[in-house]
Amino acid sequence: MGIKDLLFRPATRAFFQEARRCKDYSFFDLLHGYIYGRWPYLYIGVGVGEHPLARWIEPLVRVLGRLRRPKRRGEGGDGGFAQGYHGKVVTPWAARQLVSVGEPVRLENLEQIIPYARARDLILKNPDHIVVLQCPCRSARAEPCTPLEVCLVIGEPFASFIAEHQPGRARWISSQEAQDILEAEHRRGHVHHAFFKDAMLNRFYAICNCCECCCGAMQAMRNGNPMLASSGYVSRVDADLCIACQECAGACPFGAIRVPHGMAEVDRERCMGCGVCVSTCPQGALELMRAADKCPPLEIQTLMQGALARAAGG
Repeated sequence: MGIKDLLFRPATRAFFQEARRCKDYSFFDLLHGYIYGRWPYLYIGVGVGEHPLARWIEPLVRVLGRLRRPKRRGEGGDGGFAQGYHGKVVTPWAARQLVSVGEPVRLENLEQIIPYARARDLILKNPDHIVVLQCPCRSARAEPCTPLEVCLVIGEPFASFIAEHQPGRARWISSQEAQDILEAEHRRGHVHHAFFKDAMLNRFYAICNCCECCCGAMQAMRNGNPMLASSGYVSRVDADLCIACQECAGACPFGAIRVPHGMAEVDRERCMGCGVCVSTCPQGALELMRAADKCPPLEIQTLMQGALARAAGG
C-alpha cells in the first residue's frame, strides 16, 4: 500500500470532503483533526503528560494551536485549550439518547448549552454508525482503569475514520451495545462526557465514559482548566432519608459532597450533575434537580422538539 492509499483511504477522503464544507475551518484545523484522529494515543498521551515524547512534542502542539486561526472575541489568552477541546457532562438518560437517536440531527450554535466560544454544534450524520474505541486517556496511564473499551465515537465521518485508522483498538457496535457500555460504566461510578472539538469539524463526535484517575479532561479541571461544562443538574439531599453513610462522598468524581454534620452536603459550585451519587446512595436520599443557574442540559430529544417547534412557528 502506497503513501497516497494510506493517506486517502475512503473514510479519510470523507473526512476531508466534510472539512471542505465546514464553515470557518482552516488548513491548520484540518491538519490538527487528521493528526488527532489518526494518532489519538500519541496525541492524548502527550496531552496528559504521560507519553515519553511529551516534553518534545507539546511545544510544537502549542505553536500549531496559535497558528490555528485568529483569536475570536470572547476567547481568553491564546484561545485556550478548553475553548477548542471540551466536554459536556451528560446524565445517564441523556447519554442513552445520544446513542439511540436513530435519525440525522443538525443543531448548531448551542452556546447556551455548550458554553464555549468554539465547537458547539451537534450534527449527526448516520447516527447509528457507532464505534467503541479503547480509551486513549486510560491507555496512556501506567496502571489504567479497566475496561479500556469505553469511548463511543458516533456518526460520520468520525466513526469510519477511527475504525479505518485504529483497526486493532476500535470496533463497530450497535446502539444497544453502546447503551450497555454506558450502563456498565455508570455502575462503575464513571462519568459520561459528550466531547466537542474544533479540529473535529467544530462539533460533537464522541461520548467518553470517564474515571477521575485517568481522564485527561478531569485532570485539566483539577489543574484549573475548565474543560467540562455542567450537565445542567445538581444533586439534592433528602434530609429525612440521609443516614450520613458517606457512600456518596466517596463516590463523587468531582469531590462535591461532604458529610460534616450527620448529613451529606452538596457543594453546588463543584457539582457537575453526573448522577453517580444518586446511583450510589443505598438509601435513595439523593436526586438530580434542574439548576436554573447552570447551562441547560444536552438532551437531544428535547432540543430536536424545540427546533421543530421553532420551525413550525416560522
